[in-house]
Amino acid sequence: MYPKAFSKLIKNMSSLPSVGPKMAERLVLFLFKQDMEKLTDFAENILEIKNLKICSRCFNIAEGELCEFCKDPKRDQHSICVVEEPLDIISIERTRSYAGLYHVLGGVIQVGNAGEELKINELLTRVENEKISEVILATNPTTEGDATALYLKRKLQILNASLTESGESDLPKAEFSKVKVTRLGRGLSTGADLEYADEITLSSALTNRTELL
Repeated sequence: MYPKAFSKLIKNMSSLPSVGPKMAERLVLFLFKQDMEKLTDFAENILEIKNLKICSRCFNIAEGELCEFCKDPKRDQHSICVVEEPLDIISIERTRSYAGLYHVLGGVIQVGNAGEELKINELLTRVENEKISEVILATNPTTEGDATALYLKRKLQILNASLTESGESDLPKAEFSKVKVTRLGRGLSTGADLEYADEITLSSALTNRTELL
């Protein structure tokens, strides 16, 4: 029906999230109508993605060892906002209501999946070693997001208690005990996705976050 190159590109486009066969056809047709300069630039930008890395500290997308937020000394170094995916960081930054650090879990805990692949242990290590005073759980207000937030709350409670009792933390006991865990306020409706939340709603959720620990 289509030339081989056209069909192969439609197949590639169809593999993208939320892109069905019809949408893929329209996208490929749009690209076909572009001049060579635009197509070349588009292709080069796609290839450049392979040069990006995962931040070794927070697991956000980065150009080097650390992402722009972890490298910025002006960010609040004592608070961590925990999100599911890097795109959630973009949404939160648009609100201009948060100036701390981030931690990307890489997903949520799901039924039949205990979340071993998530960056939970790395989060606990950061809380222990980086003198963190607040952890904001910004997982999506879905069943899986709420379950993940509850799991993280319990893990942080255990960490808080064990380090305070054993004295293994580098922090003074009284200082470490002040670490609190908060959850985004319910300005977000149940089942919402941070990626698609408007700035006013998300800003309200950040401002009205509630303490869990």
